Amino acid sequence: MADLDNFKVAKNYHLEEPFANQKGFFLKGINSLDWGMKKHMSNIFNKDSGNTVMFAFDHGYFQGSTSGLERLDLLLPKLAPYVDCFMGTRGAIRATLPPEITSAVALRVTSGSSMLQDDLSHEVVAVNIEDAIRMNADCMAVQIFIGSQGQLSSLDNVNRVINDGMKYSIPTMGVCAVGKELERTDKFFKLATRIIAEMGVQMVKTYDCENFEEVVAACPVPIVVAGGKKIPEKEALTLAYSVLQKGAHGVDMGRNIFQSQHPVEMIQAVNKVVHEGFTDKEAYEFYEDLIHR
Repeated sequence: MADLDNFKVAKNYHLEEPFANQKGFFLKGINSLDWGMKKHMSNIFNKDSGNTVMFAFDHGYFQGSTSGLERLDLLLPKLAPYVDCFMGTRGAIRATLPPEITSAVALRVTSGSSMLQDDLSHEVVAVNIEDAIRMNADCMAVQIFIGSQGQLSSLDNVNRVINDGMKYSIPTMGVCAVGKELERTDKFFKLATRIIAEMGVQMVKTYDCENFEEVVAACPVPIVVAGGKKIPEKEALTLAYSVLQKGAHGVDMGRNIFQSQHPVEMIQAVNKVVHEGFTDKEAYEFYEDLIHR
């Protein structure tokens, strides 16, 4: 057919080209937003490195008393000097995170089934914008299940949160969930992260994968990478270093911190990678030195 002549089929991510619409602000995709949005994003991301160290401790909302998170009141203050942004539920934040800690807050605003259910994808918006404002949240975190049974309700959730957030200049973080029936391929993450970004979130949390640099390039807002399941400390630091080299703007480590035998030392090593340019090898040597002092 004549109308298909010279049709471009292959994708070109222009990996060698920096993000274009970034003049006037240090984060991709945020340049055209208002002062309040930029202020919250500056609270989450370090302006010098352009990156963030997040600590996720929201696992209890579907897993209960998770190993390593039994005493948040004891753990969180110890980690605070090395954490840019704490990600948790309003109950855990209010009860266990001292308000004098100045780290940013990513408030989980969706909730759903517990681990007793087979399908976790049917979540609801459980926290309204007024409570997010009362908690001085720097962003609202919404779990989004692309390709799962709950995809439509997930997209409805995130759009409602985005709309409320835009009224009051509070960013939304879209958390890319992967159903157990889905493969963690670059094809999936390219689709999922782009859909989430197109909805209007100001940042996306997702996972590492093959060709991750292409996932980052195709997503027009900052990507933060989840640490995922507990792996050896050396491997977790390699993960952090690798995704930053491929364009991620930080990591959100949960289990790889709170299930470590040395969580405070581990978060310090992650911080060195994210903000000071340590390689994974250098960061692991730093970690080993700390635990053997």
